[in-house]
Amino acid sequence: MPILLTSLNTFGLNQYCDSLVEVTSKEELIKISFELYQQQKNILILGGGSNVVFTDNFQGTVVKVSTKGITINEDDDFYYLTVQAGENWHQLVKYCLTKHIYGLENMALIPGTVGAAPIQNIGAYGVEFNRYCHKIEFLQLDTGNLVHYNNEQCHFGYRESIFKQQLKNLVVITEVTLKLAKKWVPVISYGPLQHLDTIDVSAQQIFDCVCMVRQSKLPDPKILGNVGSFFKNPVVSIDDYDSLKSRYGSLVGYRQVDNHYKLAAGWLIEHAGLKGVNIGGAAVHQDQALVLVNLGYATGNEVCQLAKHIIQMVFDKFAVTLQPEPRIIGSVGEIEIK
Repeated sequence: MPILLTSLNTFGLNQYCDSLVEVTSKEELIKISFELYQQQKNILILGGGSNVVFTDNFQGTVVKVSTKGITINEDDDFYYLTVQAGENWHQLVKYCLTKHIYGLENMALIPGTVGAAPIQNIGAYGVEFNRYCHKIEFLQLDTGNLVHYNNEQCHFGYRESIFKQQLKNLVVITEVTLKLAKKWVPVISYGPLQHLDTIDVSAQQIFDCVCMVRQSKLPDPKILGNVGSFFKNPVVSIDDYDSLKSRYGSLVGYRQVDNHYKLAAGWLIEHAGLKGVNIGGAAVHQDQALVLVNLGYATGNEVCQLAKHIIQMVFDKFAVTLQPEPRIIGSVGEIEIK
């Protein structure tokens, strides 16, 4: 009997899978994932469902990761948090604050699970996951072995990692270990955090500010289905940035360490005149152009058609190519937008 996936993806898309297994322990996650792989079944590992767009019924088994557990170790300088893959990311950020362990507060309210965080190297307001990643434990599906990678081995980049590239579909992340310094240094150089007092600022203040800004900018997926930011902020050369800035004085960009600029994708979409544009039940949000929403009757294909239209319109106007953030899931697994 096919299982409806609407409640398991934050876009609220009405697709089905052949079977669904929810796992609540690491041992169960390892056992079931390995068995399905050995049986050559199509597998989709699903955390919070906040980074997927279903375009078709999934002809395979969805493994819903609901593993829980946080262990804290420490030495003189650092806390080490070992966190199971199914823990909710935002709840982990809140948990750290209650334990007076600071560093993750800039990434408050990022949806999804801890196990998904390293895959696309989540980040917000000047901080990315890799800043605090100590090691990742994962199951190697072809051998059944548990493997540990340190930060360097994960090949982290902007919304990138080895888990999206060379190890894509070959491993299942089981737990994550974070390394957070006891001597906390706030990061308040980005956007709405710049008004905070460098000397007196607390991690709780940063957390509260980030939550307030995110809740004011991003629609609640329970009301309007969405996956948060749909596009990565494109990175361009300093020459391209200067050229664009000379033509569009209000262009929003952030200088990077390597003399490149990261452009605000939302600004590009808005200034391509796309706010509120829809294809079927999929629309660009009226207030936050970086977010695509489900008006209540969208299909995954309409979402992809809208994304393609945005990519084309932004390229035609600015000669900048946008890349989608979420995974596009077809009948047997991940596909490209087409």
